[in-house]
Amino acid sequence: MRKYFGTDGIRGRANVAPMTAEMALKVGMAAGLTFKNGGHKHRVVIGKDTRLSGYTLENALVAGFTSVGMDVFLLGPMPTPAVAMLTRSLRCDVGVMISASHNPFQDNGIKFFGPDGFKLSDAMELQIEDLIDSDLASSLPDASELGRAKRIDSAQHRYVEFAKRTLPRDMNLEGLRVVIDCANGAAYKVAPEALWELGAEVITLGVSPDGTNINKECGSTYPDTLSRKVQEVRADIGIALDGDADRVIIVDENGTVVDGDQLMAVIAQSWQASERLSAKGIVATVMSNLGLERYLGGLGLELARTKVGDRYVVEHMRSHGFNVGGEQSGHIVLSDFTTTGDGLIAALQVLACIKDQDKPVSEVCKRFDPVPQILKNVRYNGGAPLERDDVKSAILDGEASLGKQGRLVIRASGTEPLIRVMAEGDDAALVRKVVDQISSVVAHSAA
Repeated sequence: MRKYFGTDGIRGRANVAPMTAEMALKVGMAAGLTFKNGGHKHRVVIGKDTRLSGYTLENALVAGFTSVGMDVFLLGPMPTPAVAMLTRSLRCDVGVMISASHNPFQDNGIKFFGPDGFKLSDAMELQIEDLIDSDLASSLPDASELGRAKRIDSAQHRYVEFAKRTLPRDMNLEGLRVVIDCANGAAYKVAPEALWELGAEVITLGVSPDGTNINKECGSTYPDTLSRKVQEVRADIGIALDGDADRVIIVDENGTVVDGDQLMAVIAQSWQASERLSAKGIVATVMSNLGLERYLGGLGLELARTKVGDRYVVEHMRSHGFNVGGEQSGHIVLSDFTTTGDGLIAALQVLACIKDQDKPVSEVCKRFDPVPQILKNVRYNGGAPLERDDVKSAILDGEASLGKQGRLVIRASGTEPLIRVMAEGDDAALVRKVVDQISSVVAHSAA
């Protein structure tokens, strides 16, 4: 069991353990020692989103890395996938992103990328955890071997150019009116710039971060603002990113929200037609809708499922040769271009489909009718509700009720003290009844 790392790095409330300056210092030291191999000068790249607490954590991480002899490249506010890309591009030994993704500003987190741009394995995270709790002072180098820190002013331009090159050379976005909602987060500069340079008419939302408004009534977790704006300005499409821009949600010209399952269906069908799929299917998690699985089956494609977390999607993609994967929430991984979810690049692929087909977004992005799916989050105050006999019994009863015409997924959140209860099936009333019954038992046991 990992002590500090969850499903996506270390995360918690800012200035409360483990998200304190003291912990960030130790994390920087431990990660630096973990990735120091050989006699060359070692380097780390650090990006962040726009949370107020990012200043505290960034400076503490810099102190930790430089204290063990690593040079630090500071990117400032940059999307998580940009950090992954620049870790490879700048030939760094490790990349760090300071972000709590779609969480409110009071939270923050630290996640790592290895020199190949991929998120760390569980084993590597355990190794860092062991060092965090060790006598780090005994491993400090001589004063002459301390590291340096500097800012990389060209980082934003490098990422914008990288994103633009994922489209065919002869394609542009001229004639498209696009509303982009950057969630007052990490992509507030790079995403509008990339779209504008590709020729789109760009209307922006969520591009005025103040340290406390990230994800606040904006972005992919709150698409209502984007939906209204798309209808107001009669845009062709709306694009909503989350706080660190590794996920995307689309809004069509009517203001209707298009989730990650539909977007994966669009890309899968397009890439199959152009013979770009590297395997006969895509990878998604247990949370993706049964409708997606049925749609792909009609195309002769497989839907391989993993547990929740884009890192597990990526691991399955790498080990089984898939190049398209993602999550219903909008984490979409296109491994021809990226090593992690990239909201902007996924959006560009969808825009490419729209340009190719010359049809409204509502037609291009509606590939299947999702089966009724209900998700409830039940908060708990400690213990392990899923280990209780009454909860186990309720889950078994729910599975029996749904039978082969539905699915039931019960899991503990890896980032919050929540039990997530999800069911889907063709009978909407039955699905709701099953979710309500299990949620009630979980809530009672967690009280």
